[in-house]
Amino acid sequence: MLSTATGRLWLPFTQMEAFDVSQRTFVRGEGNYLFDSRGRRVFDAVSSIWTTVHGHCHPYIVEAIAKQAATLDHATLLGASNPVAEELAQRLAVLLNLDYAFFSGDGASAVEAALKMALQYWRNAGEPQRTRFVHLVDSYHGDTAGAMSVSDIAVFKSRYGAVTFETLSYDVDESVLQGDDVAAVIVEPIVQAAAGMRIVPESRYEPLANMKPLLIVDEIATGFGRTGTMFALEQLDLRPDIVCVGKGITGGTLALSATVVTERVFDAFRGSYGESKQFFHGHSYAGNPIACAAALANLDLFEKETTLAHVTDLAAAIQPQLARLRALDAVRETREAGLMISVEIDEQRVHCGDAVTPAWRIAGELYERGHFTRPIGDVIQLVPPLSSTQQELRAFLGDLIELLAAG
Repeated sequence: MLSTATGRLWLPFTQMEAFDVSQRTFVRGEGNYLFDSRGRRVFDAVSSIWTTVHGHCHPYIVEAIAKQAATLDHATLLGASNPVAEELAQRLAVLLNLDYAFFSGDGASAVEAALKMALQYWRNAGEPQRTRFVHLVDSYHGDTAGAMSVSDIAVFKSRYGAVTFETLSYDVDESVLQGDDVAAVIVEPIVQAAAGMRIVPESRYEPLANMKPLLIVDEIATGFGRTGTMFALEQLDLRPDIVCVGKGITGGTLALSATVVTERVFDAFRGSYGESKQFFHGHSYAGNPIACAAALANLDLFEKETTLAHVTDLAAAIQPQLARLRALDAVRETREAGLMISVEIDEQRVHCGDAVTPAWRIAGELYERGHFTRPIGDVIQLVPPLSSTQQELRAFLGDLIELLAAG
């Protein structure tokens, strides 16, 4: 029987039979807060799943969206262009030290484009046998078929084997990188967010130097300041051929993503129409002018509000509370990179009450205290807007410490 808890709306990753819409319907956003239909104001401690950068409804981005919507709302990129998409492609290329940007609608779409680019790249280059993809253990790259295939977390893909293809991880056996059938290796830089903010040792990236397969770096969760630099790969010795960005690209306002590539990759798709070398892939709303205008405003704000320096200050300010968390019996460990922070709890030491798991009970009680977060397994996450204040982060962590200390 169809649940009527949300009328006709079906929510992602949500058991509709148990969901009570009256407890979690957001009707307004302002700054670092969401407001629900009960009139509660809650700190958005997960940036609405790692998207909101400068706070909700930032006036500068809102103005850019409104201005663009009144000028050109949408125009296809299939055989045409528009000025804001061109400007955004230029700025992304410069920021990433790459050359060309291909736009899609969300992170998984950017990954799908990257995988198809890699396959067609090798076909155009005369090595069509290169069709295999390699990834990290515990990888996650999205929920579409190709993105699931290069992911390595069973809960996200085990039900969908009929539409996924076989891939390999290189963590245990680096020799797979040398296979003459490998098209590309895809990695998350520094943090594997969906794996519970798992921090990848820098040594895991060393085998990726000077290999023949293309290197795809997935910055969808880590990009746009989350780890303290504009992109996490800046902290690693990586030379990617393709970089996927999304989530924070528009500051968390509109759906947009980009697959940004080197000249080498782009050149493999050049040729006469008769050769059919062009990239056979595209989305109806790719490079939507309104979304691109929001993205340009988002990038402006990093400079106007010295966002990256603010992230550094915030990360330093909360170290004493993270140390207090680590000292609790209920906490196995904390993991952090910039403002991507996770607290892994010992579920044997924390009761679940009426909740499904102890982590969900803690998240529910945090909500009642004015903080919105969403557990990943037994991990409580803190991935706040980069515009957060020290007071807001300390309030969240203080309440978390109090709840976990009580078990």
